[in-house]
Amino acid sequence: MNKFTILFLSLLFDGIGMISYTILGFGEATDAVWAPISAWLMTKLYKGKEGKIAGVITFIEEAIPGIDIIPTFTLMWIYTYIISNKSSENSK
Repeated sequence: MNKFTILFLSLLFDGIGMISYTILGFGEATDAVWAPISAWLMTKLYKGKEGKIAGVITFIEEAIPGIDIIPTFTLMWIYTYIISNKSSENSK
C-alpha cells in the first residue's frame, strides 16, 4: 500500500471512531466493539514496534469514553510519514 492509501484509510478509521458521538447513548456500546477492531487495524496498517504501541494507544483511546475524538490513525500517519520519514520503508 502506498502512503496516500494509508492516509485515506487512516482518515476513514478515525471517522468511524468518531461516529459514536452522533448517536447519544449508543456510542459507548459501539466503542466497546470498535476499540479492539481499531487496535487490530492499527497494527495492520503500521508494522513493527511502533504499530503495536499505536495499537495499544488506539485501543485505550477508543475504550475510554470522551477521548475517542483524538485522531490516532491520522496522528500515526503523520508520525510515520512526516516526523520519522519512513515513507520509502513502509510504502512497499
